Amino acid sequence: MPHGLTVPAADLVERFSRSSGPGGQGVNTADSRVELEVDVALLPGLSDAQRRRVTTALGDRLVDGRLVVAASEHRQQRRNRVAARDRLAGLLRDALAPPPPARRATRPTRGSVERRLRAKRARGETKSGRGRVDRRRPPE
Repeated sequence: MPHGLTVPAADLVERFSRSSGPGGQGVNTADSRVELEVDVALLPGLSDAQRRRVTTALGDRLVDGRLVVAASEHRQQRRNRVAARDRLAGLLRDALAPPPPARRATRPTRGSVERRLRAKRARGETKSGRGRVDRRRPPE
């Protein structure tokens, strides 16, 4: 995320439900699973370009323009809340990262081409020597 970008707690929607993960007897009674939801279009502190970048990068994860993250790997609701917030921050950080520079096309060096062709010829000679042996003809 850009330096100092924070998502206000008022923009986050938290929902709790029963987790299917570990928890023993408490798994049937405690609402420890956390779903965290944020509207990407309403995130404050983003420029239009950053907003477009986030929308395109997370396009397959967005539901009606909202990013939903769930966490249920811990038994305590508090730890799942922290995990969901960390996951949300990581997704936004990765989505806001600028794209890598385009790869510049390069040509192989003459030496590397010659080594490759020499290795191909040697491999071909090895394989051609594996044919059926004709015992009637004397070896050359």
